[in-house]
Amino acid sequence: MRKLLLVALALGVIALGYHGFGEIQESREIGPARDAVLAMQTDTNAPASQTGQVTLPESPPNIVIIVADDLGWRDVGYNFSEIRTPNIDRLAAAGLTLNRFYVHPSCSPTRAALMTGKSPMRLGILNPLSKNNPTGLPIEEPTLADYLKAVGYQTALTGKWHLGPRNLAYHPNNRGFDHFYGHLTGGVGYYDKVHGGGYDWQRNGKTVRNGRYSTHLVADEAVRFINARDSEGPFFLYAAFGAPHLPNEAPEASIESYKSIADTNRRIHAAMVSELDSAIGRIHDALIAQGIEQETLIWFMSDNGGLYPYNPARYLPDPLFSWAAASMLGVEMTPEFASFLRTNLNDGGADNRPFASGKQSVQEGGVRVPSFIYWPGQIEADAYNFMATVQDIVPTLLEITGGSAIGTAFDGRSLWPSLQSNTAPAPKEYIVATRVSSEADAVYLYPYKLIEQGGDQRLYDLENDPLETTDIAAREPDIVADLSDYLATFPRGKNVAVPLQQVVNDPDFFGGEEDRKPWAEQAYASE
Repeated sequence: MRKLLLVALALGVIALGYHGFGEIQESREIGPARDAVLAMQTDTNAPASQTGQVTLPESPPNIVIIVADDLGWRDVGYNFSEIRTPNIDRLAAAGLTLNRFYVHPSCSPTRAALMTGKSPMRLGILNPLSKNNPTGLPIEEPTLADYLKAVGYQTALTGKWHLGPRNLAYHPNNRGFDHFYGHLTGGVGYYDKVHGGGYDWQRNGKTVRNGRYSTHLVADEAVRFINARDSEGPFFLYAAFGAPHLPNEAPEASIESYKSIADTNRRIHAAMVSELDSAIGRIHDALIAQGIEQETLIWFMSDNGGLYPYNPARYLPDPLFSWAAASMLGVEMTPEFASFLRTNLNDGGADNRPFASGKQSVQEGGVRVPSFIYWPGQIEADAYNFMATVQDIVPTLLEITGGSAIGTAFDGRSLWPSLQSNTAPAPKEYIVATRVSSEADAVYLYPYKLIEQGGDQRLYDLENDPLETTDIAAREPDIVADLSDYLATFPRGKNVAVPLQQVVNDPDFFGGEEDRKPWAEQAYASE
């Protein structure tokens, strides 16, 4: 019975589990797996890097990256959701829809990859970073904002950072962003702006008190930046919305508009997504009003799969739940952290169908997310059905903008030739991993995906089995061995996260009572 309870809890507890890694190792090229993938590609589906000419715009475009937080695959209208997202749908229909776009299982790892073009495993960021983390995204890593600023871009982040909250050296204003408005931590109350007991809403290091709905504020600041920019040069706007991450909060009128949805969590989640959609529409409208829509590339994505209540452990009575969680995580449980876990297990309202699982999982529901690129006159409306990842964004944008990353080896690659021609990019490995409640790794070399967890190995052919229903590991031992070896030898950075017991003792609640100084005022400079 005890084993069954622990296994059930491990399936989906959203806890901040932290594990260290060794020194960086050298990785190697793989053999039979890569050969098998290349053999699948016909002459008419050759890698884009081997065909055609690459064309670049006459002048660098403005860049707007829009990130939704915990948005499920089926949370947008164009993926047959009951949620109304007319602005997202319109941009997706007129842009290039990335139907196989992959991120990482949780917030900080995806954002680290987005900023650097590198694997979170290499960076040592495999968990959501706690509010008490003294470090964050390694200082020696240039960010996308750094690269673009070096070639004349104005840079701004409005919304969520989550790559280092305490030390000023890790804050956005010291990581390439001229302007920062929003929150440093993983999630705040939409109205009270509190995270883990501290108020977390600032502009360039100074606390800003505002009780309005945070999704509206992020859009306000994005529009303000677009309108106030220096029109003589390009800009990079990173609009990192907190929606529809917990807590479940939205304007009452928006919630009421979804009264036909019986489930309370799903109803509020739908309202949060609709507010997000309206905010994105406002940003697009601002570009049109400024006459720069044609000169602006918009890249939309979610940071990971959506959170939904799939874990049977949530039905356990409190004493049994706390005991099981403490046993599985190897910590001394506190009532406050047990409450935090229950909230994460119970309150999710996302829909990742048809894919399995969701946030914090290496299964498709946790890492395959809605994404599209909208760039009128440069990218034609179409569906891009080849694998693309968050790690490809930096090298792709640097090729488009003429940015330089001399001496930098990315784990991603530029997709610009492939995006222009809508042909398959050259084969490229991609690793996702989670250290939250359980240790699981997956390595992709499309169409193959190998999952390793607890000594178990499962191999899937995603082209023919996108729902991961049939394990073909026994049938393809050479591919399993190659992918497993690639994973085992991949460079692993020093773990950035604080010990789990520290998080248990002071949970990262989203919203709630304010019982300490605002986080902007608690930040300190490096010694």
